[in-house]
Amino acid sequence: MLDGCNTHAHKNILCLDPSLKEDLCHFLMFRGIALLAAFWWKRASVHDTRAFSSAPMKYILVTGGVISGIGKGIIASSIGTILKSCGLRVTAIKIDPYINIDAGTFSPYEHGEVFVLDDGGEVDLDLGNYERFLDIRLYKDNNITTGKIYQHVINKERHGDYLGKTVQVVPHITDAIQEWVIKQAKVPVDNDTREPQICVIELGGTIGDIEGMAFVEAFRQFQFRVKRDNFCNIHVSLVPQPTATGEQKSKPTQNSVRALRGLGLSPDLIVCRSTKPVEMPVKEKISMFCHVEPEQVIFVHDVSSTYRVPVLLEEQGIITYFKQRLNLPIDEQPSDLLFKWKRMADRYERMVQNCSIALVGKYTKLSDCYASVFKALEHSAMSINHKLNLMYIDSVELEDSTKNEDPVKYHKAWEKLCKANGILVPGGFGLRGTEVVLLRIFPVYFLFTLRFLLLLVLCWEPVVYLLQ
Repeated sequence: MLDGCNTHAHKNILCLDPSLKEDLCHFLMFRGIALLAAFWWKRASVHDTRAFSSAPMKYILVTGGVISGIGKGIIASSIGTILKSCGLRVTAIKIDPYINIDAGTFSPYEHGEVFVLDDGGEVDLDLGNYERFLDIRLYKDNNITTGKIYQHVINKERHGDYLGKTVQVVPHITDAIQEWVIKQAKVPVDNDTREPQICVIELGGTIGDIEGMAFVEAFRQFQFRVKRDNFCNIHVSLVPQPTATGEQKSKPTQNSVRALRGLGLSPDLIVCRSTKPVEMPVKEKISMFCHVEPEQVIFVHDVSSTYRVPVLLEEQGIITYFKQRLNLPIDEQPSDLLFKWKRMADRYERMVQNCSIALVGKYTKLSDCYASVFKALEHSAMSINHKLNLMYIDSVELEDSTKNEDPVKYHKAWEKLCKANGILVPGGFGLRGTEVVLLRIFPVYFLFTLRFLLLLVLCWEPVVYLLQ
């Protein structure tokens, strides 16, 4: 048996030099403090996360002014992307004030393509942007139309739910809009099946349109129903630059914001769309006359690709603003997701090789008619470090009748077709449908068509796809 200080392990400290003993005591004390601090920090973090998970839903309403088609859908998608990059669960709702029940019966020239959701819903193309930007799966009820709201209210009236009362726009239609938004905002859209924390709502059309008055009134009431800390309004407006003067004009934005305020909504952020970057004096003028801080005026000029828009918004401090305005427990520093967006946008701008694809279809006068097709081709081209050069060719221009009426247009169309690296014929019906178009280009490209089956015989690696 060992004697002295080696007899028991716990006596070793007593045999140490006094200075070493003091250092060891300090070390143990600081280590204990550090462990205790880490424990409380972790507990506080878990508490904050649980608190926000049970916190009220945050709603961000995106409205537009001056003109339609100003880019509200891309702005809404970009805002959702930024908030999702901060670790939040985001969903989206698109409101279309038309009386149609859905977009299924629209001509593509009316509102662009009809986007089909996983549940079979035929909706506006903006929901396709939401799904691509946010990597979520939406449902048909994420698209609200005037027709759906009125149908819902009329069915309730026929069922006797209003107990004989006079059914009016206010409060019955406006209440139905609010209840629909609250209910649909809670539907999980991610793979983790948890309720979203942020709901981005895009109100279609422009402020002042008679079709959208009921929705504007509904959200005027809604902002008080959910409280200020849970509601934010972003107004997208146009800053034109007439070629005659070259001066950027703020008056349309001032009038648009004035109209919005007159209807009971005050913008928290004003997003100014322009062809070129907006100058600082214009920003200060908009800030002064629209009653917002300069930091609340955001510029989004035309960029090389839509992938640059989230980066452009983040660079102007939109994360910091949302953190303060909506009391979000998020980090103000950009996340890895935003860095990936920036790298993707930079890579897109550096691409020099082009891939030319001829799209032969019925609705080529408006590019939005084939928005999802364009995005699918663009993403495929980016994956092989090529820029997409999509050439739209009207199927009529390939017909013999066009050759007789306008030979120049006929030969230009065939010239573009022959120069393309590939040909895409989207689905279509009628005299200008898919089968007719394929039969027209059959003699040139040796194509064999059997309904929707397309086989390129002279192809090293043929790709065959049959639509079910």
